[in-house]
Amino acid sequence: MRLRACVLSIAAAFFLAGCAMDSSKTDSAPDVIARAAYHHDGPPSLTLFTMVNNASGAGAHSSLMINGSQRVIFDPAGSVRHSAVPESRDVLYGITPRIEKFYESAHARTTYHVVIQQVDVPAGVAERALQLAQERGPVPQMFCTHSTSSILRDLPGFENIHTTYFPNNLKDQFAKLPGVTTREIYEDDDDDKRVAIEQFNAAQEEARAAVR
Repeated sequence: MRLRACVLSIAAAFFLAGCAMDSSKTDSAPDVIARAAYHHDGPPSLTLFTMVNNASGAGAHSSLMINGSQRVIFDPAGSVRHSAVPESRDVLYGITPRIEKFYESAHARTTYHVVIQQVDVPAGVAERALQLAQERGPVPQMFCTHSTSSILRDLPGFENIHTTYFPNNLKDQFAKLPGVTTREIYEDDDDDKRVAIEQFNAAQEEARAAVR
């Protein structure tokens, strides 16, 4: 009985934090995804995002940005979506610097901060990660970290990563990889992610108006 209660409490925490799949989501059309493809000039790399509860320190969500032949974010069972960011099977496409900043900021708010860990990898490893991410989703709720850690474990050089359901556990494992850089983002935005999305929309409209 005690174990069941523990499992249910963990499930509730993940659901409320945003590691929950929206069954109403529909994939973007292939031509839309193709047009959105963005190649980042930086070296091939993998970036692990971990969303952490400010009050309890508990990990709430994991996602993985992959910079290969194009830059994408594998956001398994994620809840931050925007019409300007094409998505298919939990992979977000067209991750320009502006979209990257929006994604980070949407998760950092009064109740959560974001831990961002990046490591450079050979081009072949980044491309394999991209392939695995595209093949993986869509991911059921509460499986965000399990799916992310499973992809990492299947990559050359990441064999020491163990699959886990716990974001902080994966974060700690990732930190032990050679060459990892880490930064954290704290913001005092409203807890409702929709506010961040509305602010991003307003900024886009201002940018469009400035060039008219």
